[in-house]
Amino acid sequence: MYKQVIVIRNDLKMGKGKIAVQACHASIEAFIRAQKICPNVVKEWLKDGQKKVAVKVDSERELMEIFKEANIDGLPCSLIRDAGKTQLIPGTYTAVAIGPEREERIERITGKLKLL
Repeated sequence: MYKQVIVIRNDLKMGKGKIAVQACHASIEAFIRAQKICPNVVKEWLKDGQKKVAVKVDSERELMEIFKEANIDGLPCSLIRDAGKTQLIPGTYTAVAIGPEREERIERITGKLKLL
C-alpha cells in the first residue's frame, strides 16, 4: 500500500481554511517531486485511491526534524513556508508532506504522530 502523509504545525493555531491551503501546497509539491524520483510509486498510489493522512506536530523544530528524516531516507517530500499575506509572518514554516511512497517507509518517520 502507498500513501502520503501531511504534517501540520499545530502550535501556529491556524484557521481551518489556512490549514487546508497549507496542506494542499505541501501535498502538491511532494507529489511533483515523487513524479520525478519514483514515478512507478506515483502510478500505483493514483490507482489505489491516493490515500492521504494528516498529522500534527507542536513546534517548528519537530516539523524540521520530520523533513530532515524524510530527506535522509530519500523520500519525496516538501517543506512549506507561508508567504505571510494573511495569518502568519512571512517565511513561517507551516507544513511538510511526505510521499506518495510505501506506507512502511513513511510510518518509520510519522507513525508516532497524532492525527490532526
